[in-house]
Amino acid sequence: MIGESALTQHVAHQLLERNRIANAFFSEEAGRLAIACRDMADRFLRGGRLLAFGCGPYATDAQHVSVEFVHPVIVGKKALPALDLSLLYKPWLEAIVCRDDIVMGFGPPEGDPGVWRALEFARARHAMTFALPGQDADYAVPSPTSHPFIHQELTEMLYHTLWETVHVFLEHRPMGLDTGDAGFLYPFLGSQEQPTENLLGEVAASIALKVQDDERLRAQVAAEQSEAMVQTAQAIWQAVQSGGRLFLFGNGGSATDANDWAIDCVSPPEGYQPVPAVSLALEPANITAVANDVGVEVVFLRQLIAQVRPGDVAIGISTSGGSRNIVAALEEARKRKLVTVALLGYDGGEILRRGLADFPLTVPSDYIPRIQEVQASIYHIIRETMETLARE
Repeated sequence: MIGESALTQHVAHQLLERNRIANAFFSEEAGRLAIACRDMADRFLRGGRLLAFGCGPYATDAQHVSVEFVHPVIVGKKALPALDLSLLYKPWLEAIVCRDDIVMGFGPPEGDPGVWRALEFARARHAMTFALPGQDADYAVPSPTSHPFIHQELTEMLYHTLWETVHVFLEHRPMGLDTGDAGFLYPFLGSQEQPTENLLGEVAASIALKVQDDERLRAQVAAEQSEAMVQTAQAIWQAVQSGGRLFLFGNGGSATDANDWAIDCVSPPEGYQPVPAVSLALEPANITAVANDVGVEVVFLRQLIAQVRPGDVAIGISTSGGSRNIVAALEEARKRKLVTVALLGYDGGEILRRGLADFPLTVPSDYIPRIQEVQASIYHIIRETMETLARE
C-alpha cells in the first residue's frame, strides 16, 4: 500500500514534471505561435470564423476554445466568431467552411486520422488549419508527450495563447493604435505604436512569460496543496467504492473542464478503471430551460436536486470562487451531506470563505486562463491518484 506521504510526493512531482515539458515545448513553439496568431488575425479581419472539433475528451477542447473566442474574459475585448462542430464535424464542416475560416482539429497524443482528413478537406477550401496534434496543416505540431492528460493540458495552454495573442495583432495598427487592454497581457509591449517587424519577436517573448506564470503557480500548488489533492482523491475514491457518483458543474471554460473531468472518469485512458460521473454542464436543454423559466442561478441546483442521492460527490469549478449558480449547488450539496469539492481561483472567493467545500483547491491567481490551465493539471492528477488508489 502506498502511504499518504509517498502519494503527496508523487503529486508534487507530477505538477513539476508538467512544468518541465511545457517549458521545453513552448520555448520551441513560441515563434511559430506568434506567426500563426498574426495570420489568424488577418483572417478574422477579413470575416473568417474559427471552427473547432474533436472526439471524446478532445471535443471539450473545441468547446473551450469556442467559448474563449466568443466570450472573452477581458472586458472590452472583441467577441470573435467561433463554433464547436464536434457533434457532427465532417458534414458540418463540408456545409459551412469558407476560404477565410480557421479550422482547428483536436485529438489524442498520437493524433486522429478522422480529424486529419477533415483538416485536409478544409485546407483544400483555402481555410487555415491547425492540427493539434498532427504533421500536415498550416500549423501542425506533434505532441511532446504520450501522456493523454499532460498532452491535453499543453493543448489548453496553446489555444489560450492563440486567443490572447490574436487580440494583440487585432489591436495593433500601423497608424498608431496600441495594444489597448491587452497590454497587461504582454509586458514587452508598450502603449505606443510598435514597429511591425518587432511585434512578432516581442509577442513570442511574452508567450514565454505566460509559461513562466504557469510554472510559478504549479510550483506553488505543489508546495502548498499536494497533500490536499491526495486527500481529495482519497475522499472521492472512498465515496465511489461505497456506490457514490461524481456530479460536476461549472460555467464557460469551467463547464468544459467539468465535461472533460467527467469524460476522463467514464471513458478513461487505457488501463484505467471507469468511475461513474456526470457533468451537469453537458445538459444544454436543462440549462436553458431552467435559466429561461426560473433563472441562471439555479441551473445546477435544479439538476442536482433531481439527480443526486446520499453518498454522491458534488464538484464545483469556479475561477472566481463566487459564481452564484455554483454557490447555490454547493449549498444544496451541503444540506444533503454530500462530499463537496471545489476548484477555485483568486483567493477562493465566497465558496472558500463560507466553507462550502469539504475539499477546496485554490489556484492563487487573478487571471482566468492561467487559473484554468493549472486547474486542469489539478483535476487530471486527482484522476491519476484515484487510479493509483484503485490498484492498491
